[in-house]
Amino acid sequence: MSEKRYRQSLKRHLRNKMTKSEVKTYIKDFTAAVEGNDKEAAEKSFILITKKMDTAAGKGIYKKNAVARKKSRLAKKLNKLIAG
Repeated sequence: MSEKRYRQSLKRHLRNKMTKSEVKTYIKDFTAAVEGNDKEAAEKSFILITKKMDTAAGKGIYKKNAVARKKSRLAKKLNKLIAG
C-alpha cells in the first residue's frame, strides 16, 4: 500500500470510528429514556439515531440492512413505550 493510501485509510478509519461511537452514544441515551419512561426524550433521540444511521449507511460506514434491522428494533421499543 502506498503512503498516500495509507494516510487516507487512517483518516477514514478515524472518521468512521467517530460516527459509530456517536451512534452508540445516541442509542445509550435512547435506551435510558425508554427505561425512564420519558416519551419525548425517546422520540427525539430516535429521530437523531435514524438520521445519523441513514447518513452513515449512505457513506458505507454501516451496511444498509444492518441499519434497517437496528432501526426496526429501536422502533419496536419506542412503540412499546408509547403504547403503555
